[in-house]
Amino acid sequence: MAITILVVDDDEKLNQLLKRFLKDYGFDVYSAIDADEGLKKVRTVAPDLIILDVMLPGMNGFDVCKRIRESSSVPIIMLTARGDVMDKVVGLELGADDYLPKPFEPRELVARIQAVLRRVQNRGTDRRRRFGALTMDFHRRQAFLDDQAVDLTTSEFAGLELLVRNAGRVLDRDEIMQALRGIDSEQFNRVVDITMSRVRQKLGDDPKHPRFIKTIWGTGYMFVAQESDNGQTAD
Repeated sequence: MAITILVVDDDEKLNQLLKRFLKDYGFDVYSAIDADEGLKKVRTVAPDLIILDVMLPGMNGFDVCKRIRESSSVPIIMLTARGDVMDKVVGLELGADDYLPKPFEPRELVARIQAVLRRVQNRGTDRRRRFGALTMDFHRRQAFLDDQAVDLTTSEFAGLELLVRNAGRVLDRDEIMQALRGIDSEQFNRVVDITMSRVRQKLGDDPKHPRFIKTIWGTGYMFVAQESDNGQTAD
């Protein structure tokens, strides 16, 4: 079954270009030229991935991303003509999965799409694992706290998964950044800190007395919870 992509950009020529280009890679592509149309198609099309321009007329892409994240964890790649680092940070704070400045090579966009989809679709063969009140379901890409689902974005789950898979080992920010974005850049260290902060908040984890994620000052983070004896169960 083909992957469905929704492109939300007010540049109709770019929309048509991306439609033709992405269809050559086997994607089903829909487009919208403003926020209202885009939000409507999120509901009606139920895309597997959204390409979202920041500079939309009326409601901007950041606000659209925020609206989408209120009810969906669908992967979002944001586009901007400005290429500002702070734009990237804001977008990722709101739950975007990747960020691509204009102008860009369509082949680079395809590479980004494929990388994001791999993070979403790479279910692996892991079983559920429990760490006290926290249960990680790697197959379904879900986390549960006291058996209640935790609403994590794609990147937040990826960051938590990386820590859990390396429990007891200190991971520096570059390692985490590579797992989250595939980008090795010191200027984006704040993105890692923002992601970890959001995960902690959703897990109710106190940084001063962590149950799950410990900050290793000047280096990175470490998952400190012990796995329960009955943590692994069949799917």
